Amino acid sequence: MVRHGRADANAPDPRDPGLDDLGHRQARETAAALAPKGPLPIRSSPFARARETAAALAELWEAEVAIEPRVAEIPFPMTDLAERGAWLRRAMAGGWSGLDDRLQSWRRDLVDCVARLDRDCVVFCHFIAINVAAGAAQGDDRLVIFQPDNASVTVLSNDGGKLRLLEFGREAATKVN
Repeated sequence: MVRHGRADANAPDPRDPGLDDLGHRQARETAAALAPKGPLPIRSSPFARARETAAALAELWEAEVAIEPRVAEIPFPMTDLAERGAWLRRAMAGGWSGLDDRLQSWRRDLVDCVARLDRDCVVFCHFIAINVAAGAAQGDDRLVIFQPDNASVTVLSNDGGKLRLLEFGREAATKVN
């Protein structure tokens, strides 16, 4: 699982920003590091920042990117960005058991999606999505297990539908979009 590169803070649509210049550079660097491992199937969240990060690897492998909505960003209960940020900070301090049924369902769908992958692949997604998979692999209810950096690679295995965390991605304190 690859976290998207750094998002463009000045994007025309702040709800779905693409990458800024650094984010594109991060995407190319991660693609170069992953290139010898493939080609493998590529999956991506439908959000622009994940799709743009995936595009760098797809170009190297001359491959298609399959959009996978179940690895999208955590669904927010509001549209106002300031409210969303405050809500996310509160949610990230706790666990899944304290969140509503809609978010519990999103989490289950994401874990089910990753656990059902039947071959090696690269999944481009988001901070919380990666933490969901890592938490499921470790039986941990917290929203935040670790701090995956932009364009970092977290490696999991699917052992008969049971997720195992093999390697945490590079960590850094980054802005969660």
